[in-house]
Amino acid sequence: MLMEIVDQLNQAMPVHFQEDILANILCRLPVRSLLRFKCVSKLWKTLIDEPHFRMMHLNHAKNDKNSQNFLFYQLRPMEAIFSIYCCPLSSATLAEDVRELDFPLIVEPRFCQVYCCCDGLVIITVYDNLAECHRLLLWNPSTRESIVLPTPKLSLNGICCLGMSFDSNTGDYKILRILEDRNQGRKARGEILALKSGSWRKIDEHPDVFQYILLGMHSLAYIQGAFHWVGFSRNYFVVSFNISHEVYGEIPLPEQISMSYIDIGVSELEGMLCAYSNVHHQGENTFKLWMMEDYGVQESWNALFCITDLNIDIPVPKYVFANGEVLFWCIYYGRAENSYWTQNGPFTLLPRGLRQNGFVFIESLISPRLLA
Repeated sequence: MLMEIVDQLNQAMPVHFQEDILANILCRLPVRSLLRFKCVSKLWKTLIDEPHFRMMHLNHAKNDKNSQNFLFYQLRPMEAIFSIYCCPLSSATLAEDVRELDFPLIVEPRFCQVYCCCDGLVIITVYDNLAECHRLLLWNPSTRESIVLPTPKLSLNGICCLGMSFDSNTGDYKILRILEDRNQGRKARGEILALKSGSWRKIDEHPDVFQYILLGMHSLAYIQGAFHWVGFSRNYFVVSFNISHEVYGEIPLPEQISMSYIDIGVSELEGMLCAYSNVHHQGENTFKLWMMEDYGVQESWNALFCITDLNIDIPVPKYVFANGEVLFWCIYYGRAENSYWTQNGPFTLLPRGLRQNGFVFIESLISPRLLA
Protein backbone atom coordinates (compact mmCIF):
# COMPACT_ATOMS: atom_id res chain seq x y z
CA MET A 1 0.00 0.00 0.00
CA LEU A 2 2.78 2.43 0.92
CA MET A 3 4.73 1.79 -2.25
CA GLU A 4 1.55 2.40 -4.25
CA ILE A 5 1.40 5.85 -2.65
CA VAL A 6 5.03 6.45 -3.62
CA ASP A 7 4.36 5.43 -7.23
CA GLN A 8 1.33 7.71 -7.41
CA LEU A 9 3.31 10.63 -6.02
CA ASN A 10 6.17 10.07 -8.43
CA GLN A 11 3.79 9.89 -11.39
CA ALA A 12 1.93 13.01 -10.33
CA MET A 13 5.06 14.96 -9.42
CA PRO A 14 6.03 17.54 -12.04
CA VAL A 15 9.63 18.53 -12.52
CA HIS A 16 9.26 21.53 -10.25
CA PHE A 17 7.02 19.87 -7.69
CA GLN A 18 7.06 22.09 -4.61
CA GLU A 19 8.83 20.55 -1.63
CA ASP A 20 6.39 22.09 0.84
CA ILE A 21 3.51 20.13 -0.72
CA LEU A 22 5.52 16.91 -0.51
CA ALA A 23 6.46 17.69 3.09
CA ASN A 24 2.82 18.33 3.95
CA ILE A 25 1.93 14.87 2.62
CA LEU A 26 4.82 13.00 4.24
CA CYS A 27 4.45 14.60 7.69
CA ARG A 28 1.16 12.72 8.12
CA LEU A 29 2.78 9.30 7.79
CA PRO A 30 4.09 7.07 10.61
CA VAL A 31 7.81 7.04 11.35
CA ARG A 32 8.25 3.47 10.13
CA SER A 33 6.98 4.47 6.67
CA LEU A 34 9.17 7.58 6.53
CA LEU A 35 12.30 5.57 7.35
CA ARG A 36 11.49 3.30 4.41
CA PHE A 37 10.76 6.24 2.12
CA LYS A 38 14.26 7.67 2.66
CA CYS A 39 15.37 5.09 0.08
CA VAL A 40 13.07 6.47 -2.64
CA SER A 41 15.39 9.28 -3.72
CA LYS A 42 18.01 11.73 -2.49
CA LEU A 43 15.34 14.43 -2.43
CA TRP A 44 13.12 12.41 -0.13
CA LYS A 45 16.01 11.43 2.16
CA THR A 46 17.19 15.03 2.42
CA LEU A 47 13.68 16.24 3.14
CA ILE A 48 12.94 13.65 5.83
CA ASP A 49 16.30 14.30 7.53
CA GLU A 50 15.77 18.08 7.69
CA PRO A 51 15.24 19.45 11.23
CA HIS A 52 12.34 21.59 9.95
CA PHE A 53 10.54 18.52 8.61
CA ARG A 54 11.14 16.58 11.82
CA MET A 55 9.50 19.37 13.81
CA MET A 56 6.68 19.58 11.26
CA HIS A 57 6.06 15.84 11.65
CA LEU A 58 6.20 16.15 15.46
CA ASN A 59 3.73 19.04 15.58
CA HIS A 60 1.29 17.17 13.36
CA ALA A 61 1.47 14.12 15.64
CA LYS A 62 0.90 16.27 18.74
CA ASN A 63 -2.29 17.71 17.27
CA ASP A 64 -3.64 14.41 15.93
CA LYS A 65 -5.52 12.34 18.53
CA ASN A 66 -5.22 9.29 16.27
CA SER A 67 -1.42 9.51 16.55
CA GLN A 68 -1.41 9.06 20.32
CA ASN A 69 -0.19 5.75 21.70
CA PHE A 70 0.22 4.12 25.08
CA LEU A 71 3.77 2.99 25.86
CA PHE A 72 3.91 0.54 28.76
CA TYR A 73 6.26 -1.99 30.27
CA GLN A 74 6.33 -5.01 32.54
CA LEU A 75 8.95 -5.75 35.15
CA ARG A 76 9.66 -8.76 37.36
CA PRO A 77 13.00 -7.81 38.97
CA MET A 78 13.77 -11.10 40.71
CA GLU A 79 13.55 -12.92 37.38
CA ALA A 80 15.24 -10.16 35.34
CA ILE A 81 12.17 -9.77 33.12
CA PHE A 82 11.75 -6.40 31.43
CA SER A 83 9.70 -5.86 28.27
CA ILE A 84 8.27 -2.72 26.72
CA TYR A 85 5.20 -2.43 24.50
CA CYS A 86 3.15 0.09 22.56
CA CYS A 87 -0.45 0.23 21.35
CA PRO A 88 -2.80 2.91 19.96
CA LEU A 89 -4.68 4.64 22.76
CA SER A 90 -7.86 4.28 20.75
CA SER A 91 -7.74 0.51 21.31
CA ALA A 92 -5.91 0.33 24.65
CA THR A 93 -8.91 -0.83 26.69
CA LEU A 94 -9.49 -3.64 24.20
CA ALA A 95 -5.83 -4.70 24.36
CA GLU A 96 -5.69 -4.67 20.55
CA ASP A 97 -2.72 -3.91 18.28
CA VAL A 98 -0.24 -4.39 21.12
CA ARG A 99 3.31 -4.78 19.83
CA GLU A 100 6.55 -5.36 21.70
CA LEU A 101 9.32 -2.84 21.05
CA ASP A 102 12.96 -3.64 20.43
CA PHE A 103 14.98 -2.57 23.45
CA PRO A 104 18.12 -0.41 22.89
CA LEU A 105 21.05 -2.61 21.97
CA ILE A 106 23.49 -0.74 24.20
CA VAL A 107 22.09 -2.29 27.38
CA GLU A 108 20.71 -5.60 28.57
CA PRO A 109 16.97 -5.24 29.29
CA ARG A 110 16.89 -6.11 32.99
CA PHE A 111 16.23 -4.10 36.16
CA CYS A 112 14.95 -1.15 34.14
CA GLN A 113 12.37 1.55 34.75
CA VAL A 114 10.69 3.96 32.34
CA TYR A 115 10.33 7.44 33.82
CA CYS A 116 8.77 9.71 31.24
CA CYS A 117 8.07 10.39 27.56
CA CYS A 118 8.48 13.66 25.67
CA ASP A 119 8.22 14.33 21.92
CA GLY A 120 8.69 10.66 21.07
CA LEU A 121 11.69 10.32 23.39
CA VAL A 122 11.76 8.03 26.43
CA ILE A 123 13.93 8.21 29.55
CA ILE A 124 14.87 4.81 30.98
CA THR A 125 16.88 4.05 34.10
CA VAL A 126 18.99 0.89 33.95
CA TYR A 127 20.19 -0.71 37.19
CA ASP A 128 23.16 -2.98 37.82
CA ASN A 129 21.10 -4.44 40.66
CA LEU A 130 17.97 -3.48 42.57
CA ALA A 131 19.77 -0.82 44.61
CA GLU A 132 22.34 0.95 42.43
CA CYS A 133 21.58 3.04 39.37
CA HIS A 134 23.76 2.09 36.44
CA ARG A 135 22.85 4.63 33.77
CA LEU A 136 20.15 6.80 32.23
CA LEU A 137 19.15 6.29 28.60
CA LEU A 138 17.42 8.67 26.21
CA TRP A 139 15.71 6.50 23.61
CA ASN A 140 13.56 7.02 20.53
CA PRO A 141 11.65 3.72 20.12
CA SER A 142 10.42 4.71 16.64
CA THR A 143 13.87 5.27 15.12
CA ARG A 144 15.61 2.88 17.56
CA GLU A 145 18.24 5.50 18.35
CA SER A 146 19.49 5.93 21.91
CA ILE A 147 22.23 7.63 23.90
CA VAL A 148 23.56 7.28 27.44
CA LEU A 149 22.88 10.46 29.41
CA PRO A 150 25.44 11.98 31.80
CA THR A 151 25.48 10.47 35.28
CA PRO A 152 23.37 12.46 37.78
CA LYS A 153 25.23 14.16 40.63
CA LEU A 154 22.67 13.42 43.34
CA SER A 155 22.56 9.87 44.69
CA LEU A 156 19.19 8.17 45.00
CA ASN A 157 18.17 7.38 48.58
CA GLY A 158 14.40 7.39 48.16
CA ILE A 159 11.77 8.12 45.55
CA CYS A 160 12.77 9.82 42.31
CA CYS A 161 10.71 11.56 39.60
CA LEU A 162 11.83 12.91 36.24
CA GLY A 163 10.37 15.23 33.65
CA MET A 164 11.58 16.28 30.23
CA SER A 165 10.54 19.21 28.06
CA PHE A 166 11.73 21.47 25.27
CA ASP A 167 12.82 24.96 26.36
CA SER A 168 11.91 27.25 23.46
CA ASN A 169 13.96 30.10 24.98
CA THR A 170 17.22 28.19 24.60
CA GLY A 171 16.25 25.74 21.85
CA ASP A 172 17.30 22.87 24.10
CA TYR A 173 15.67 19.94 25.86
CA LYS A 174 15.89 19.94 29.65
CA ILE A 175 15.46 17.07 32.10
CA LEU A 176 14.43 17.80 35.69
CA ARG A 177 15.18 15.20 38.38
CA ILE A 178 13.44 15.53 41.75
CA LEU A 179 14.29 13.34 44.73
CA GLU A 180 12.72 12.63 48.10
CA ASP A 181 15.76 11.83 50.26
CA ARG A 182 14.82 9.41 53.04
CA ASN A 183 18.30 9.60 54.58
CA GLN A 184 17.70 13.28 55.34
CA GLY A 185 14.16 13.08 56.68
CA ARG A 186 12.58 13.02 53.19
CA LYS A 187 14.28 16.31 52.38
CA ALA A 188 13.56 17.62 48.88
CA ARG A 189 16.40 17.89 46.39
CA GLY A 190 16.65 18.42 42.65
CA GLU A 191 18.95 18.79 39.66
CA ILE A 192 18.57 19.69 36.00
CA LEU A 193 20.25 18.63 32.77
CA ALA A 194 20.23 20.80 29.66
CA LEU A 195 21.18 18.29 26.96
CA LYS A 196 23.50 20.67 25.10
CA SER A 197 25.44 21.41 28.30
CA GLY A 198 26.32 17.76 28.85
CA SER A 199 26.24 17.87 32.66
CA TRP A 200 23.78 17.95 35.55
CA ARG A 201 23.67 20.87 37.96
CA LYS A 202 21.90 21.13 41.28
CA ILE A 203 18.98 23.52 41.60
CA ASP A 204 18.14 25.62 44.63
CA GLU A 205 15.87 24.06 47.20
CA HIS A 206 12.34 25.39 47.47
CA PRO A 207 12.46 27.84 50.41
CA ASP A 208 9.14 26.77 51.95
CA VAL A 209 8.96 23.02 51.31
CA PHE A 210 9.63 20.59 54.15
CA GLN A 211 9.25 17.50 51.97
CA TYR A 212 7.99 16.34 48.58
CA ILE A 213 5.16 13.85 48.14
CA LEU A 214 6.24 11.69 45.21
CA LEU A 215 4.61 8.35 46.01
CA GLY A 216 2.98 6.86 42.92
CA MET A 217 4.65 9.35 40.58
CA HIS A 218 7.42 8.62 38.10
CA SER A 219 6.85 11.44 35.64
CA LEU A 220 6.49 15.09 36.67
CA ALA A 221 3.35 16.80 35.34
CA TYR A 222 4.22 19.38 32.66
CA ILE A 223 1.71 22.22 32.13
CA GLN A 224 2.09 25.87 31.08
CA GLY A 225 5.87 25.65 30.68
CA ALA A 226 6.46 24.23 34.16
CA PHE A 227 6.81 20.90 35.93
CA HIS A 228 4.51 20.16 38.87
CA TRP A 229 4.49 17.89 41.89
CA VAL A 230 3.16 17.97 45.48
CA GLY A 231 5.01 19.58 48.38
CA PHE A 232 4.33 19.89 52.10
CA SER A 233 5.16 22.49 54.74
CA ARG A 234 2.22 23.45 56.97
CA ASN A 235 -0.13 21.86 54.46
CA TYR A 236 -0.08 20.29 51.02
CA PHE A 237 0.25 22.38 47.87
CA VAL A 238 1.40 22.05 44.26
CA VAL A 239 5.03 22.97 43.59
CA SER A 240 5.77 24.31 40.10
CA PHE A 241 9.17 24.78 38.46
CA ASN A 242 9.37 26.91 35.31
CA ILE A 243 11.66 25.18 32.84
CA SER A 244 12.84 28.36 31.06
CA HIS A 245 13.40 30.70 34.02
CA GLU A 246 14.13 27.90 36.50
CA VAL A 247 12.08 29.47 39.28
CA TYR A 248 9.63 27.89 41.73
CA GLY A 249 5.97 28.69 42.13
CA GLU A 250 3.13 27.48 44.33
CA ILE A 251 -0.43 26.54 43.40
CA PRO A 252 -3.06 25.74 46.05
CA LEU A 253 -4.74 22.35 45.96
CA PRO A 254 -8.52 21.95 46.22
CA GLU A 255 -9.62 22.95 49.71
CA GLN A 256 -11.00 19.46 50.35
CA ILE A 257 -7.54 17.88 50.33
CA SER A 258 -5.13 20.61 51.38
CA MET A 259 -5.13 19.71 55.11
CA SER A 260 -5.88 15.98 55.05
CA TYR A 261 -3.33 13.19 55.40
CA ILE A 262 -4.14 11.12 52.35
CA ASP A 263 -2.52 9.81 49.19
CA ILE A 264 -2.42 12.76 46.80
CA GLY A 265 -0.73 13.62 43.54
CA VAL A 266 -0.93 15.72 40.40
CA SER A 267 -0.93 14.86 36.71
CA GLU A 268 -1.58 16.39 33.30
CA LEU A 269 -4.76 15.55 31.38
CA GLU A 270 -5.55 17.26 28.07
CA GLY A 271 -3.03 20.01 28.83
CA MET A 272 -4.68 20.81 32.18
CA LEU A 273 -3.38 20.45 35.73
CA CYS A 274 -5.20 17.72 37.65
CA ALA A 275 -5.09 16.75 41.31
CA TYR A 276 -6.21 13.46 42.79
CA SER A 277 -6.65 12.01 46.27
CA ASN A 278 -7.35 8.59 47.70
CA VAL A 279 -8.59 8.44 51.30
CA HIS A 280 -8.34 5.20 53.28
CA HIS A 281 -10.93 5.15 56.07
CA GLN A 282 -12.40 2.18 57.96
CA GLY A 283 -11.51 -0.29 55.22
CA GLU A 284 -12.99 1.83 52.43
CA ASN A 285 -11.15 3.83 49.78
CA THR A 286 -12.56 7.04 48.31
CA PHE A 287 -10.91 8.39 45.16
CA LYS A 288 -11.48 11.95 43.89
CA LEU A 289 -10.20 13.69 40.77
CA TRP A 290 -10.15 17.45 40.11
CA MET A 291 -9.14 19.51 37.06
CA MET A 292 -7.94 23.14 37.27
CA GLU A 293 -9.82 25.03 34.55
CA ASP A 294 -8.04 28.38 35.09
CA TYR A 295 -4.36 27.71 35.69
CA GLY A 296 -3.16 28.96 39.07
CA VAL A 297 -6.60 29.94 40.38
CA GLN A 298 -7.71 27.80 43.34
CA GLU A 299 -11.39 28.57 42.80
CA SER A 300 -11.22 27.01 39.34
CA TRP A 301 -10.65 23.46 40.63
CA ASN A 302 -13.52 21.40 39.20
CA ALA A 303 -14.37 17.99 40.68
CA LEU A 304 -14.57 15.49 37.80
CA PHE A 305 -15.77 12.47 39.75
CA CYS A 306 -15.64 10.57 43.03
CA ILE A 307 -15.50 6.77 43.34
CA THR A 308 -15.77 4.86 46.62
CA ASP A 309 -14.96 1.35 47.80
CA LEU A 310 -12.12 0.77 45.35
CA ASN A 311 -9.88 -2.24 45.82
CA ILE A 312 -7.01 -0.03 44.70
CA ASP A 313 -4.43 1.83 46.77
CA ILE A 314 -3.31 4.58 44.38
CA PRO A 315 -4.95 5.19 40.97
CA VAL A 316 -2.76 7.53 38.87
CA PRO A 317 -4.58 9.34 35.98
CA LYS A 318 -2.88 8.94 32.60
CA TYR A 319 -5.25 9.93 29.78
CA VAL A 320 -8.78 11.08 28.92
CA PHE A 321 -10.55 9.24 26.11
CA ALA A 322 -12.90 10.95 23.66
CA ASN A 323 -15.93 9.63 25.57
CA GLY A 324 -14.70 11.20 28.82
CA GLU A 325 -13.38 8.01 30.39
CA VAL A 326 -10.10 8.38 32.27
CA LEU A 327 -7.33 5.81 31.97
CA PHE A 328 -5.59 5.03 35.27
CA TRP A 329 -2.49 3.13 36.26
CA CYS A 330 -3.29 1.44 39.58
CA ILE A 331 -0.89 0.58 42.39
CA TYR A 332 -1.55 -2.10 45.01
CA TYR A 333 0.38 -1.93 48.28
CA GLY A 334 2.09 -5.11 49.39
CA ARG A 335 1.63 -6.79 45.99
CA ALA A 336 4.20 -6.87 43.20
CA GLU A 337 1.65 -6.04 40.53
CA ASN A 338 -0.23 -3.14 39.00
CA SER A 339 -3.14 -2.89 36.59
CA TYR A 340 -5.02 -0.48 34.32
CA TRP A 341 -8.50 0.79 34.94
CA THR A 342 -11.21 3.21 33.81
CA GLN A 343 -14.44 4.26 35.51
CA ASN A 344 -16.04 1.21 33.88
CA GLY A 345 -13.65 -1.16 35.62
CA PRO A 346 -10.25 -2.82 35.17
CA PHE A 347 -8.79 -4.17 31.96
CA THR A 348 -5.68 -6.16 31.14
CA LEU A 349 -2.87 -5.18 28.80
CA LEU A 350 -0.36 -7.66 30.23
CA PRO A 351 -0.60 -10.73 32.48
CA ARG A 352 -1.32 -10.02 36.14
CA GLY A 353 1.45 -10.49 38.66
CA LEU A 354 3.90 -8.21 36.86
CA ARG A 355 4.87 -4.67 37.82
CA GLN A 356 3.74 -2.31 35.11
CA ASN A 357 3.50 1.37 34.25
CA GLY A 358 2.55 3.30 31.15
CA PHE A 359 2.74 6.71 29.49
CA VAL A 360 1.07 8.60 26.66
CA PHE A 361 3.47 8.48 23.72
CA ILE A 362 3.68 9.84 20.17
CA GLU A 363 6.07 8.77 17.44
CA SER A 364 8.69 11.24 16.25
CA LEU A 365 11.81 11.56 14.14
CA ILE A 366 13.70 13.46 16.84
CA SER A 367 17.21 12.01 17.09
CA PRO A 368 18.72 11.71 20.60
CA ARG A 369 22.19 11.81 19.06
CA LEU A 370 21.60 15.26 17.60
CA LEU A 371 20.38 16.74 20.88
CA ALA A 372 23.43 16.23 23.08
